[in-house]
Amino acid sequence: MKNMILIGMPGCGKSTVGVVLAKALGMDFIDSDLVIQKKTGVKLSQLIDEHGDEGFRAIENRINAELEADNSIIATGGSVIYGEDAMRHLKEIGTIIYLKLSCEAIEDRLGDLHARGVTIQPGWTLQDLYNERVPMYEKWADITVDCEQLRLREVVGYIRERVE
Repeated sequence: MKNMILIGMPGCGKSTVGVVLAKALGMDFIDSDLVIQKKTGVKLSQLIDEHGDEGFRAIENRINAELEADNSIIATGGSVIYGEDAMRHLKEIGTIIYLKLSCEAIEDRLGDLHARGVTIQPGWTLQDLYNERVPMYEKWADITVDCEQLRLREVVGYIRERVE
């Protein structure tokens, strides 16, 4: 089976869904944010502090574009969609699944954006970031899962139905 790549806003459940889906399908799980941290030896928030949003996104793009995986569920960082090289590569190696939630639901789940390693322009609100990113998630998605009213097991079941 090819890979499945989970995209979506920070806090939408990519890592949580990814782990459960990998177990359910007997696949490996890769968190691309952890891959970035391992390859750079630095936490995401530190990378953003040291390199700024654009510098971080360049690092994220490069590392995701080089990601090698087979039979894996890959949970990406929310900003992966800014990297054309990364997204083209991920599309080639698997099915891209967008976990969609409303901005209100995301806001309820997120704490400190900076501590979460969220790249956001100075002066922007979460709504501004949401409005910018949603069209990009929709552009790249092969499958969109509206997670608004679904429990974890229902999201996993929905994805399994679409890919098996």
